[in-house]
Formats: sequence, C-alpha cells, structure tokens
Amino acid sequence: MAETRFFGEWNEYQLTAAAAVAVGELWQLGDGRVAVFTGGKDGKTAGDSGKRADFETAGKFTLPLTSSITILDGGRVYWDHSANLANFKKVNDRDFYCGRAVGDSATTSVVCDLNIDPPYDIDLLRHPFLSVPSGTQAVGGFGFPKMLGGAMSLETTATSEVQKIDALSVDGFAIGANAIVEYVFRIPDDGAGTAADLSLGIANATHGTDADAITEHIFVHLDANATAIKLQSKDTSTTVTATDTTKVYVEGSAVANRVEAWFDLRNPADVQCYIEGVNVLPASIFNLNAVASTLFLLAHLEKTSSADVYRAVIDRACARFMEQ
Repeated sequence: MAETRFFGEWNEYQLTAAAAVAVGELWQLGDGRVAVFTGGKDGKTAGDSGKRADFETAGKFTLPLTSSITILDGGRVYWDHSANLANFKKVNDRDFYCGRAVGDSATTSVVCDLNIDPPYDIDLLRHPFLSVPSGTQAVGGFGFPKMLGGAMSLETTATSEVQKIDALSVDGFAIGANAIVEYVFRIPDDGAGTAADLSLGIANATHGTDADAITEHIFVHLDANATAIKLQSKDTSTTVTATDTTKVYVEGSAVANRVEAWFDLRNPADVQCYIEGVNVLPASIFNLNAVASTLFLLAHLEKTSSADVYRAVIDRACARFMEQ
C-alpha cells in the first residue's frame, strides 16, 4: 500500500481564499513565506472568495516600489502591506519579508527573487568579532559590547575618563570584492555634551582613541548631542572629512528610530552611500581605490575625558560580495 501521494509541486501553494484575490496579488502564507497569486492555469482569472486559489512561492517577480528609494542588487525586499509597495524595511504593522532584489531597482519597481535569504558573507552580529575597550572596565558597567537579542549595544559611562568601545570583525575582505555593506542602527542616548563620536562602517583596523586616525576607512560618523548623519572616508591618497548628508536621526530606541545606511563599493574609486534608501552626497568622491589592506566591519564608539554618557544600538552590520 502506498504511503504517500503526490499533492503538488514544491513551489505551488493552494488555499481557500477568504476574499477575492487579483492576479499578481502578494500574500503572506501561514508559514511566513510570501506567495503570488498566479491566476490559475490561464494566468488571467481572478480568485473568488471561498474558492481554492493557486499561489507560487518561488520565482522572480517585478514588484512596485515605494517612491524615491533605491534597493541595491541583492538587498532585502519587504512588502509594505498598507501601501501595497516594496520597501527595504518593515515597520510594526503587517509588513513582511519578500526576498532579495535581482539587480538594482528601477525608478518605480524592483525585481524580487521570492523567499530566498542567503547568508551574508560577514555578519558582525553573528560572526566572531574582536573588541579591546579603552577605559576602566567594570562588571555591569563599561566594557565589551552588550548583545541584546539580535542587537549590539555600545555604551560609554559617566566615569570621567577617555573611553573607547568597539567591535571589529574577525573576517575581512579585499577592496575588489565588490562589497555592499549594510548598517542599521538606533541611538537611544546621544549624550548631553560633545565628547563622544560614533563611527560605523569598514576599516583596515581599529584605534584605541580616535577612529579618524585609522588609515583606511569609510564611516557613518555621528557626533555626540547632534543628530546630523555624516560620512567620511580615507585611503592612502584621498581623505574626505566628515561631511553632512543633510539626513538626521531621531534619538530613541523604537523601530521608528532605526536608520539604515549602505556603502556600495562596486566602484571603489567612487563609493556610493545611501541613507534610508536614498543616495546621499553622490558628488563627494569617497575614494577607496588606493586601499591596499584587508577591510573589516567596524563599530567604534569613543569619548574624550568627560562624564558624558552615549549609547548606540546596532541592529544589522553585514557585508555581501559579488563578482561584479
């Protein structure tokens, strides 16, 4: 006696629609995956409420894109449930993960490979990192980065001294790896003084007191008690000092306070940078073409001698590589 019988192809999903469904409509399934209603065998027929509907859970589909943003090749694609548009992030409602972008997005659309989620080549929150604090360490006080679920918290304390807390990835990459680097951060407390600096990005090393002194780097740079988001870079021939992007963060720890920043290193001689999906300072040549060393992910919080308290939370710090 046969113990099994064929039910359906691996990428087919049937369910009884609780409401009418249009051809091409995107739904989230009970197992969390995204699926597209393909319109039955003719690919044209809408689904009726109360009837069985055929969905596809795999394939490349063109999705309408939220206006004025870009999603880079291989980037994460989410579905904004209320707006019925693709986005690079989700918020606390019914948004859900769709897959990864195939090529850079167009002005109003993005091609998405449904339900794939390949691992990043380097993930600072999952892979090993090095950390050498500068300052007086204390149990429950100043010291190594604190892991809070899937996030990393970097904190200075009220001890009046020079302090530095960092996380430098053990794994690195060459400038020719065509990397795209992603950081997602929140700033719950940016202090009351001007003694602290936060640098998030990539570098050939860390530094005991001053990230600006690192010889090869590109950073998102934040000053204490100031919400301006700045960018800076340096290699052995070109230095771009911290330059205001005109983008700002809002101090706080909620989802709404998240900021997403990307470094596109596919052209090292002109690295393009994105804040919240928008290309910022495209004419400020962030040139890393002369980088000769291995590069690493680096989160670096420092302060000069003072009692200032600063706290940054990193929700993502990843790099992915490609052939071109």
